[in-house]
Amino acid sequence: MPVIIQIPTALRQFADGQPEISAEGSTAGDVIAAFAERYPDIKRHLYDEYGALRSFINVFLGENNIKNLEGPATPVKDGDVLILVPAIAGGTGKSA
Repeated sequence: MPVIIQIPTALRQFADGQPEISAEGSTAGDVIAAFAERYPDIKRHLYDEYGALRSFINVFLGENNIKNLEGPATPVKDGDVLILVPAIAGGTGKSA
């Protein structure tokens, strides 16, 4: 059983509309790279010009952001679920 990646609505258009996909890999970075290879249109949304995950893309393994674990080197195992969460910004800065 491979690792599952849950895809946020905003990025599904780059993954044939899929809400989740499965991919193989031993680390979170490997799994995300396999996902990006399968759906090349999503690469520019996930990676910067240096090939690193964009700073506003958060990847959760369970309840833990991989940034607080080992980053892309965070080990994963069959059946794990990675959740892609792009940071959301906006608003006026004023409270209602």
